[in-house]
Amino acid sequence: MAQDAKSIVCKNCKTQISGNFCMHCGQSIKVTKITVRDTLQDFVNSIFSVNAPLLITFKLLFLNPGKLFREFLDGKRKTYYKPVPFFILATILLVLIRSVINYDPFQEVTSNGIDNPSFERIITTAKFMSKNINNFLLLFVLTLSLTLKLFFRKSYTLAEYLAISFYIVGIYTLFATISLFLTKFISNKLQYFSFIIMVIYLIYACNSLFLKKRVIVTLKTLIMYSLAMFLYIILGFGLSFLILSLKN
Repeated sequence: MAQDAKSIVCKNCKTQISGNFCMHCGQSIKVTKITVRDTLQDFVNSIFSVNAPLLITFKLLFLNPGKLFREFLDGKRKTYYKPVPFFILATILLVLIRSVINYDPFQEVTSNGIDNPSFERIITTAKFMSKNINNFLLLFVLTLSLTLKLFFRKSYTLAEYLAISFYIVGIYTLFATISLFLTKFISNKLQYFSFIIMVIYLIYACNSLFLKKRVIVTLKTLIMYSLAMFLYIILGFGLSFLILSLKN
């Protein structure tokens, strides 16, 4: 039996194994040919497993975002779903839902048939930005991290605020996805739902993170969010205009 145990070699790193897992790389000895079930299971595990617990992260992002941010930045990386994958997952969901329900936020505006070249150029640029929102949301991550550093500069580094911003913009993207349904199936007046609810969430998240005087943190957050959103729209619109101009 001892000889059989020693004869087992890890298929990943070729190290001899004496147990169920490789002491060198951690891979299980139970490795078989890839099946469709294995592939689907890997996908599910990558989202919901102990190594990447999306549900735990999602829960804390709403119940106690400050705790999540602090613990993740302090080195508790295995416990929570990482910020960049969370942002990507939320963005993919937004793109898929928008495609399924076939939502065009500028449909009513363009249907008015206003014969104005300048107005038409603005709408075309805005539509381009909206259509490629999955790419431009990265600009929002950047502007939010910069403004967080500007208004709360002593608490964390720019890189740490960048990680926090990926989480926050991921939540904003989920709000935007909900807003698509509300606007499409209930009323066009609800298109600003994501902006309003995001203000409330960001005030809550910042107060949860910084644990300082609520009035001061709230005022800073309002100004910070307004500036971040303004810079995001200006940069996104400007970049969209530049890309369209180069194409033409």
